Amino acid sequence: MSPIPKLRIGTSYWLDQYKGRPPRFPAMHGRHEAEVVVIGGGITGCLTAHLLTRAGIRVILVEAQRIGRGSTAASTALIMQEPDVDFRDLSKRYGEARSRRVWLQSRRSLRGFVTLLRQNRIDASLEVIPSVYWTSDASTAVDLKRELSRRRHAGIQGTWLSAAALLRTTGIRGAAGILTPGNAQVNPYKACLGVASRARSAGARLFEHSPVKRISGGRTGVRISLEDGEVHASWAIVATGYATAEFRPLAGRFRMTNTYVIATTPISAPTKRRMGLGPVMLWDTSDPYHYARWTPDRRLLLGGEDEPRTRVRNRREWLKNHASSLSSHLVSLFPALDGIKPQYAWEGLFATTPDGLPYVGTHRRYPRQLFALGYGGNGMTFGYMAADILRRYVTGKETEEDRFYGFGRNRR
Repeated sequence: MSPIPKLRIGTSYWLDQYKGRPPRFPAMHGRHEAEVVVIGGGITGCLTAHLLTRAGIRVILVEAQRIGRGSTAASTALIMQEPDVDFRDLSKRYGEARSRRVWLQSRRSLRGFVTLLRQNRIDASLEVIPSVYWTSDASTAVDLKRELSRRRHAGIQGTWLSAAALLRTTGIRGAAGILTPGNAQVNPYKACLGVASRARSAGARLFEHSPVKRISGGRTGVRISLEDGEVHASWAIVATGYATAEFRPLAGRFRMTNTYVIATTPISAPTKRRMGLGPVMLWDTSDPYHYARWTPDRRLLLGGEDEPRTRVRNRREWLKNHASSLSSHLVSLFPALDGIKPQYAWEGLFATTPDGLPYVGTHRRYPRQLFALGYGGNGMTFGYMAADILRRYVTGKETEEDRFYGFGRNRR
C-alpha cells in the first residue's frame, strides 16, 4: 500500500506539478527604451505584452519576482464568460442593454483567449467545457430561473437544470441550476509561461526579479525606475491585478479578498463514477460562492470561503483550518469522497470592485499610465479582455465599449 500523501499547506498544485524547467528571464540592469513597459508578469501582463508585440509595438515587461508565480499560479483557472455578478444585478446598475454588451464582450474575450492558446500551440491543458451555476435552496431556485430568463432575453445561452437534471449532470442533490456552454479551463501556470515565451519570441523583452521602485509620468512619456535599471517609454501599463503601494489613492476602489483552494489526491475511476460529476465546472449561489473543477489527472479542486484580506499570526494554521472546512464541504456534496484527503491547500489574493467588473484604462492622477486592475474571481477572462482593450488604446483603436471599463464608469 502506497503511503498517504501529506497535505501540502501553502503549495500551489500548479507549481508543484509542473514538469521540467520553467523558462528563465534576466533581471533588468542599465537603461532601456521601449514604446510600452508592462509592469506585472502574471497572465494579464504576459497577454498584454504578447498582443502589443504582435501589433508591432516595442514592449518591455518587468516582473518583481518570477513570471506566472503570483496570483496566476494561485488561480483555479475557470475561464468563464459570466461576470461575478448576476445579469439581474448588473442590469439594475447599468440597464439591460449595457449588461448584455458586457456579457457579450466577456464571451468574446473567452473565445479570444482560447483561440490564442490554440493558434500558438500553447500546451496548457485547455478544455472547453460547460459550467453549472447551481443552488441547494428551493427559494433561490426561483430567482435562478428568473436569471436564466433574463439571460435568454438578452441572447445569452443557457439550459435549465431541474433537481433531477442537476443530479444527473453533477451528482449533486441540489434544487436547480443553469448549465452554460462554451466556458473553459486551463492550467494557469503553463498558460502564462506559454504566452510569455511566445511574447519573447515575437520580440518583447521580459525581465524577472526586477521590482519597480518609482513611476514618473509626464506629458510625453514615462520613466520607470528599478533597483539597478531604468526604462523610458511612451506608456506604462500597470497589470498587477490590484492597486499596489505606488497607487495608494486608488486602493479605495477595491476590496482585497483572500480565497482558499484545496486539491484532492487523484480520484479513482470507480469513485469518480459513484460521484456522478461529469466534465463540467461548478459554482454555487452561496455568498461567498464555492467553485470546483477537475484536473487532467483526475483530482478535484474546490475553492471558496472568500473573505476580506486577513492578516493572521499563524498563516499555516489558518490555511489548515480552511482546508479542513473545504474538505467537509466537499464530502457534503459528494459523499463518495468520504475518507479522501486533500493533498494541496493554498490561498490566493485578488481585488474585487463594486460592480464586479475590472478597471481598464487611464486615470487623471497618473499621466501616461494605463491600468488593468480588479478582476474579481474571473481573472483569466478579464485578463484577456484587459489586454485586448489596452492593445486597442495604445494603437489608437479604442472603442466606446472599451471606454466603459475606465475609472469613471460609476459616475455616469
